[in-house]
Amino acid sequence: MPPLSPDVPDATASLVAALRSAGCVFAEDEAELILSAARTPDEAAAMVDRRVAGLPLEHVLGWAEFHGLRITLDPGVFVPRRRTEFLVEQAVALARGASVVVDLCCGSGAVGAALAASLGGPELHAADIDPAAVRCARRNVAPFAGQVHEGDLFAALPATLRGRVDVLAANVPYVPTDEVGLLPSEARDHEPLVALDGGADGLDLVRRVAAEAPPWLAGGGCLLVETSERQAPAAVEAFARGGLIARLAVSEERYANVVIGVKP
Repeated sequence: MPPLSPDVPDATASLVAALRSAGCVFAEDEAELILSAARTPDEAAAMVDRRVAGLPLEHVLGWAEFHGLRITLDPGVFVPRRRTEFLVEQAVALARGASVVVDLCCGSGAVGAALAASLGGPELHAADIDPAAVRCARRNVAPFAGQVHEGDLFAALPATLRGRVDVLAANVPYVPTDEVGLLPSEARDHEPLVALDGGADGLDLVRRVAAEAPPWLAGGGCLLVETSERQAPAAVEAFARGGLIARLAVSEERYANVVIGVKP
């Protein structure tokens, strides 16, 4: 049975009213997406109920749009942020001829899939410590023949990648522990803590990755990590201490800060 049409005024108005009463700012857009995805009125109503209960829209729909791709999302898996598309754009501009790409702390695999699509089919590896994320990522990187590994940062990767990685994208958690509770409920209640909590100052994982990345990078290979504006200077310093040529790229429009380190 095909999805319901979002052009039915009564159905749309009813969903918009329910979503708006729950505080959804873009209620009209969300109602249209739900009606396009639902196959029956009952399914549409159930999806609205889940959204009203606080689930991220992407978990309700089962997918997120990211860098021109539709990324499959399972409940409890980190939702890729649109600002992270800036990280992908920086990586593509730096390494158009990349032959080996790694998406570390991959979550749904959105970054790895976007890089593979943009770079013309490099050898793609992704890794995450969360089994649910690994299962989800495998579906998203499958069209690009990507491999997904389960484990803690570099310990998850095959040893054969050492010294071969041209692009290492590590979208690690960087929210300070005592600020996790300040996140919107969609994130703190429905995304795994391991994908959000970056330690006391939010940079625990950034420092680990900066210190451990160089032996994995090929000469001229780059490491890219997203941080907040406040954390960026300390993250750049951590990259430099790891022996990388470090700089900061900023998109004010998307509130995105990406630290880039290149192996000499």
